[in-house]
Amino acid sequence: MHKTLGLAVAAMLALAPGAYAHGPSRLKTERSVVLDATPDEVWQVIGKFDDMTWHPAVASTEITPAGAPADTPEESTRILHLKSDNGDPTITERLMTIDPAKRQYKYMITDVAVEVLPVTNYSSTLQVKDKDGRAEVVWKGGFYRGYPNNDPPADQNDDAAMAAVDGIYQAGIDALAERFGKAE
Repeated sequence: MHKTLGLAVAAMLALAPGAYAHGPSRLKTERSVVLDATPDEVWQVIGKFDDMTWHPAVASTEITPAGAPADTPEESTRILHLKSDNGDPTITERLMTIDPAKRQYKYMITDVAVEVLPVTNYSSTLQVKDKDGRAEVVWKGGFYRGYPNNDPPADQNDDAAMAAVDGIYQAGIDALAERFGKAE
């Protein structure tokens, strides 16, 4: 009996060699910087979900529907209009939680073209911590590559997804360091 079952399993695996392969794994990244400013000063700039123009890639931020509150998770969706010479690329994000006392908010991407950002199932946290009276900005996220199946094209694989998100985070961190200065 056991020999027959073992042969049946072996035959199934031989007939479907890709059937036991798994898809992509969740990727995670984090960037941080300690700035020469107080946590409250930095939170005043980056803590507004309806204004991400502090980031150099963002031309404007639109809250939808128009007039919706920008600090209520159930109702806050923002559309980031990116700076570009090719049309009006956008990223749509929904606020999941906001905690002004902790100076943090969590959000998720609900709509983005893989040509703009090669990720799926993206969620992120942006937080300003107090580090000896100075602001430590911590930006972290988790996501999957843009191509959900095995054998992704090079522009939608794990490396492309990680490079794209790391690039976004680093550009934001660099812009904040330029604006406030890095703490010594």
